[in-house]
Amino acid sequence: MCNEVAEHRTSKHKTCRRYDDVGHAHSLTFTCFNGQPLLSRDRTRHWMIEAIELARTKHGFDIWAYVLMPEHVHLLVYPPDADYSISKILMTLKQPVSKRARLFVTEHAPSFLNRMTDVQPNGKRTVRFWQRGGGYDRNLWSPKHIWETIDYIHRNPIRRELCDHPTEWEWSSARSYEDRANRLLPIGFDTLPDDPRQQR
Repeated sequence: MCNEVAEHRTSKHKTCRRYDDVGHAHSLTFTCFNGQPLLSRDRTRHWMIEAIELARTKHGFDIWAYVLMPEHVHLLVYPPDADYSISKILMTLKQPVSKRARLFVTEHAPSFLNRMTDVQPNGKRTVRFWQRGGGYDRNLWSPKHIWETIDYIHRNPIRRELCDHPTEWEWSSARSYEDRANRLLPIGFDTLPDDPRQQR
């Protein structure tokens, strides 16, 4: 399991130890800079979907669930091969969106760059789309916890009152679970463990 260790008790920043263990799924969460709703427009959401598909193809993992929220992303992935790196997967997921967003804002809304500028303690200024740090990464291997995580991911829009039912939120894998059809992204149903709640 990924251990997030606080550098200082009073600091908000954490370091994340990632464990690339064979047979483990990974529940990933990454947040927009300063929690801003930078994923609130369809244009940016499509960039995110394209980045997820790029990462899936490049790194060879299965997608088990996802949801794009206005200011963060939840993604449950399963790398079937022994040789993988969650850090590299996250880089491929996040960098293309950051690059496209910076280029778009620079060209079409330069005044918005101030809201994306991170001034570090040493005075260095960096334009960011994503919050500094690696985000959240939790290893999962129990079918029970995997299916609980899928439910949690799909219910995110309901908790935020963005919709009344998971399948009403377009930017989620919930609809694919309803009819097993590939929509925005292909879901790896073939490698997904059976839901133990259905076996009672």
